[in-house]
Amino acid sequence: MRVALFSPMPPAKSGIADYSAALVGELRRLTDLEVIAEAPKAFEPARYSTLVYQVGNNPHHAFVYEAALRWPGVVVLHEANLHHLITDLTICRNDWDAYLRECEYEGGARALEYARRVKALQVGPDYDGVPMLRRVLERARGVVVHSGHMLEQARKAGFSGPVAKIPHGAWIEDGDRMGYRERLGLDASTPLIGIFGFLKPYKRISESLRAFRRLLRVEPRARMILVGEPHPDYPVQQMISNLGLAGAVRVLGFTPIQDFTGYIAACDVVLNLRYPTVGESSGTLLRALGAGRPALVSDVGSFCDFPDDVCLKVPVGPGEEDVIYEYLNVLVSNREAADGFGKRARAYVASECSWGLAARRYADFLDAVARGTEWPEPALPVVDAEPELPATVGEVPTSAVLDWAPEDPQFRSYVDTHLARLTRTLEITPAGGPEDRILEMGSYLQITPSLRNRLGYGEVRGCYYGEAGIVEHRTATANDGSVFECDVDLFDAEKDRFPYPDGHFATVLCCELIEHLFEDPMQMMSEINRILRPGGHVVLTTPNITSLRAVAAILHGYHPGFFPQYIRPNRKGEVDPRHNREYAPREIRQLLEDSGFAVIRLETGVFRDQPRPELAWVRRLLEAYRMPVEMRDDGIYTVGRKVGPIRERWPEWLYAG
Repeated sequence: MRVALFSPMPPAKSGIADYSAALVGELRRLTDLEVIAEAPKAFEPARYSTLVYQVGNNPHHAFVYEAALRWPGVVVLHEANLHHLITDLTICRNDWDAYLRECEYEGGARALEYARRVKALQVGPDYDGVPMLRRVLERARGVVVHSGHMLEQARKAGFSGPVAKIPHGAWIEDGDRMGYRERLGLDASTPLIGIFGFLKPYKRISESLRAFRRLLRVEPRARMILVGEPHPDYPVQQMISNLGLAGAVRVLGFTPIQDFTGYIAACDVVLNLRYPTVGESSGTLLRALGAGRPALVSDVGSFCDFPDDVCLKVPVGPGEEDVIYEYLNVLVSNREAADGFGKRARAYVASECSWGLAARRYADFLDAVARGTEWPEPALPVVDAEPELPATVGEVPTSAVLDWAPEDPQFRSYVDTHLARLTRTLEITPAGGPEDRILEMGSYLQITPSLRNRLGYGEVRGCYYGEAGIVEHRTATANDGSVFECDVDLFDAEKDRFPYPDGHFATVLCCELIEHLFEDPMQMMSEINRILRPGGHVVLTTPNITSLRAVAAILHGYHPGFFPQYIRPNRKGEVDPRHNREYAPREIRQLLEDSGFAVIRLETGVFRDQPRPELAWVRRLLEAYRMPVEMRDDGIYTVGRKVGPIRERWPEWLYAG
């Protein structure tokens, strides 16, 4: 499906530009997409299956609106009022006749009469009463909205065609909390409240400042930042001064997006209040929730769609200031409550508002509109639902490994040291059947016999580094005399095509291998994807470079790597591959997702059975600085399910140049 998407793009000072940039990255995976970020000199709509218009209420969207009228397509309605945009297209171009026509078309004789008074400079435009939606909706072949409120507004405005409610995407980010607190001169324990975006009256800034002044009486250390471009007709700085808050509140003004998200990370609470509202969704709010920050929202418009345990909702009207104060007091004084809201918020938007999910819904809806077929709104995912895990054999006794360990002292010493890791790998590996095939990469035959004898796979194969094309037949003998036989293929996982057909295996084990790769790990991941059948599984284990042990090593002045040493050549001059790069759990998640897998298990655990130092002090240090304490054991254990082809052959987080 070929799609043309009209939208301003960064660095335009438009939240919709940031929205489109994030959406485009995912939508390009699903469609043949062309982005049109300015008025085209020539355009052939017949070349596309459908056209998409990201329409907003400011001058950045003038070319989008005009194109939507000329070449009908799917209109993404971010708010239920376009009057400011229409004044830019008419009054600001000194075309009063066009403005009068638009007002009459939208609201009839009453709106026309009022518009004539606007032209005579007797009154300002009736922004609230004349939303200016009729013309663009009459031309639209379909409409996308982000909330139930906006769906109601589209229907109220007279649109009877297909409408898709697709939640606004969320950025799941971890900013440099302490780095940005350092910029502000704040320590880890100082309560910080933030207001973000254009500093306009409808952000309830005056109510928030008064509530914050009351908070200072019970928590004098609290501070507030306002991050965004001030409105020229709204004297925020003077308001701060008049309330006696100059020492506790700072206006930081417009900041680049990197700093914008950094200051969100620095905050303990984010205020995202809006009234009046025209149904707009807030990209800033989605960034705050994705960063795991508790947020206060006004209980109106699109914000009503959020569950009550994800956002704290503030009723507009009498008592609004009291409610803001009470919520701030609870969140600042009760860290457990604040953390709970933050974790639930992040889990909610990660599940329901991911850009990947938004893009899939866009693609399905655009295809339905292009074909003229019905698009039933899909059920929303269940938040916090446990991923569907494949059947396993459960707890594995150590004898599953020890019974096959030969008497060779060096081999036995390795098995004893890694026994917990080896048994845990068997426990998380999906069980097989007589018709299933499994490949163990980097096979030493330590757990390989159990893949058949305990996990039930009908065909077990191994592979190892070596000259491509060579197949070694290996055997292992158990303590009871049982014999296991296995063919092991030699090749270079970073350079060679694996010697197996597409979709050949049900499961691939990639254990303690990826950290040894020298130049191109995604070549290996691409081939693993290719040789796995649809829905097949990859089991990947590797050391954790962000473990408590690694953090402690850095703080003591040592290398954090689990195995940073070079390896001495043996008597033949051969050198085993050393650890070239160790990974963090979030990097392993990204690696699998970029490789076309859904991560269905990601955990950390014991890596070596050795005496371990007492590291509770490292955990307490991380907690004091509000740093993540999850996924801090020495080994990473991951299971991914193949859901599609590889997504990113050269991901920027892993490759340079």
